[in-house]
Amino acid sequence: MNTRISILMSVRDTEQYLPACLDSIVVQTYANWELVAVNNDSSDRSKEILMEYSQKDSRIRVYDTDRIGLIPALQTSYRHAQGTLVTRMDSDDIMPPDKLEVMHCTWQQYGKGTVVAGGTKYFMDGGEVGGGFRRYERWLNQIAKDQTYYEEIYRECVIPSQCWLVHRDDFNAAKGFAPEVYPEDYDLCFRFYQQKLRVVGIDKILNYCRDRPDRTSRNDDNYQDNRFFDLKIRYFYELDRDFSRPLVLWGAGRKGKDLAKLLLKYENHFHWVCNNSRKIGKEVYGVNLEPTEVVAKLDRPQILVAVTSPPMLPEIQKQLTSWGKQPMRDFWFFA
Repeated sequence: MNTRISILMSVRDTEQYLPACLDSIVVQTYANWELVAVNNDSSDRSKEILMEYSQKDSRIRVYDTDRIGLIPALQTSYRHAQGTLVTRMDSDDIMPPDKLEVMHCTWQQYGKGTVVAGGTKYFMDGGEVGGGFRRYERWLNQIAKDQTYYEEIYRECVIPSQCWLVHRDDFNAAKGFAPEVYPEDYDLCFRFYQQKLRVVGIDKILNYCRDRPDRTSRNDDNYQDNRFFDLKIRYFYELDRDFSRPLVLWGAGRKGKDLAKLLLKYENHFHWVCNNSRKIGKEVYGVNLEPTEVVAKLDRPQILVAVTSPPMLPEIQKQLTSWGKQPMRDFWFFA
């Protein structure tokens, strides 16, 4: 079936990159798409560029946002969308020519109730992509290969914001872009999880994501790492916390301390463990730090792992599985 795909796009001051983005959409091998582009209060020629392309290709429609901001612009875009399937694109990124075709063919194999996600490659004009983005890229692409989206969801945003495809009924059930919560892509991932939508990963690069010094995720306070903890903890208590089981926080570094403060807002008692002999036995925020071996003696604990050094995670997982603990059922990485 040749289903129409709505591409939702917010555009703000990207005239330098916008033509390359639009060119990559126009040449898609899957032709039944519409681009619903929303000018988000641009001060450069972005809107003029959009209008020029829309005059050449009737599949491109241009609107102005009702209110300034990324989420309001995406809300405007979705309100005007007419397609059965929905995806999103950033106005400085580039699609490989077969992106929509590959995602559509994969989605057709599963149908409604499924989110299709692809791999991402970061690039920077005239410079090197930062190490953090490279690590994130490798992690995302490994998730797509291993199909471990929900197993890893509390670690970082598991679905690239520009690289998913979903039926509009499922998008509506997950409340789409209705909640004005940042980071909006991570919040949407949790709502897909909340709706129990299957996520099918495609082991193929389906979006080229531009890294640049003024990138929103580099500069906006809404996207700073430990601010994500508020979001993660809220969803953990909504979706996964079982108060009949003891709670364990693993890690007493900076991230562990940030997470401990949030946990104390939800419950008065939890086990806080670490492997630092200088910290064991001390009290922080009214909680006594215990050795990690305590975990093996607890009855069906729920364990939140928050360590500052990501390379430690495989060793911690190995230790937990040796004690019979399983990911998603017994422990989650918040690193």
